[in-house]
Amino acid sequence: AEKLSSLEDKDWNDFVQRVCSLLGSTEKSTGAARSKLNLLYYLCTVAVHKEVASRLISSQLFPILIQQLRAAANWDIRAKVARVIGLLALHTSELGENVPVSEAIILLTELIRENFRNGKLKQCLLPALGELLYLVASEEEKREHPRECVVPSTAYTVLMRCLREGVRLFHW
Repeated sequence: AEKLSSLEDKDWNDFVQRVCSLLGSTEKSTGAARSKLNLLYYLCTVAVHKEVASRLISSQLFPILIQQLRAAANWDIRAKVARVIGLLALHTSELGENVPVSEAIILLTELIRENFRNGKLKQCLLPALGELLYLVASEEEKREHPRECVVPSTAYTVLMRCLREGVRLFHW
């Protein structure tokens, strides 16, 4: 992560471009899926560093992550993509204006709603949704003029439903 944070702009752009091309690959072989998972594990490792997280979330990587969350047939990949998104949201120090946070929130909300009875999937997707909502709220608090990030009411409804269900599960 230290090496990544000290990269010059050209080297950084080359790095991000390579990561995006590997993640965006449509190859369906087992080896390709394994390579994507390994890359996502790596991104989880470097996303905990504020400088790297801030640069990654503001790069063309974030839209690729959203695309992978939407399109990946492999739920292991989807779960790891959600983890990367959540870690980026948690560790970023600033959110650029062009980061498609609303799109990520809407997609995570839809995926949680569609798979509501699958507790394992919910456990993968819910933290990323929570981190994005917290990031949006924190950014609005910091700014005089809040950004145009529309958080749909369904996101709050799904979140509250998950919380209520969790309380019922653990109530003795």
